[in-house]
Amino acid sequence: MFGLACGAVGSTVAGIAALSGPGPRVAWVPFLCALVTAVAFVLYVHATRRGKFAVWDELLDELALQGDEQLLDLGCGRGAVLLAGARRLPEGRAVGVDLWRSVDQSGNARSTTSHNAQAEGVHERVQLRTGDLRELPFGDGEFDVVLSSLAIHNIKEAEGRRRAVAEAVRVLRPGGRLVIADIGRSVSLYGDILGALPVSGLGVRSLGWRMWWGGPWMRTRVVTASRTAG
Repeated sequence: MFGLACGAVGSTVAGIAALSGPGPRVAWVPFLCALVTAVAFVLYVHATRRGKFAVWDELLDELALQGDEQLLDLGCGRGAVLLAGARRLPEGRAVGVDLWRSVDQSGNARSTTSHNAQAEGVHERVQLRTGDLRELPFGDGEFDVVLSSLAIHNIKEAEGRRRAVAEAVRVLRPGGRLVIADIGRSVSLYGDILGALPVSGLGVRSLGWRMWWGGPWMRTRVVTASRTAG
C-alpha cells in the first residue's frame, strides 16, 4: 500500500517536471501512470478496510448457519473472518489456527486476535490454536464449516498447498461446507485438488472488484464445496 502511494506521488512529480522540460508533450505518460497507480491505491485501501469484510459477510450469509456449528478458520490471522463467523454462532464454536507469523500479515499475533475477540464480545466462543495448515491438529470430521481467507497461498510449495486443501477436507464432517478465498493461480490448483477428493458441489468464482488488491490482476476468487461420505 505504501509503495502504491509513493508511486502515485512520484509519477505526478515526474509529470510536472516534464511540463517544464524540453518535451512537455510526453508529460501525459507520467500523469497517466500516476492516475493508474492512484486508482490501484484506492482499490487496495477499499479492499483492506471495507471490501473484504462486506464480501465475507455475504459468503457467511450464503452458508445459512444455524448458530450451533463448529467452524474452523485456516490461517485466521488477526481474526477478521474468524470473528465474523463467531458472531453467527451463539451456541457454536469458532476455532482459528495459524502459525502467527508477521511475514504473512502485519501485526499477526495470537494475543492480537485474542484481544480482537474480546473487543467483539465473542471471546467465549472463540478458540485459538497454533498449527501448520499442512498438518492440522484436529480429528477427522470435527468441523461443520472450514473457511480460509488469503492464507493458503502463503505456503510456497504446490505440494504444501495440496496438503493444506486435503487437510481442510479431512477435518470436515460429511455434509460440511468448505469456503476458500485466495489470490493468484493457487485458486485453480485448489479446484483441481478438490476434484480428486470426496466433495460435491464444487464451484469457483470471482469475488469482484471489492476484493481487488490494486486491480483485476490481483483479484480474489473463492472455491466452495461440500464434503461427501468416504
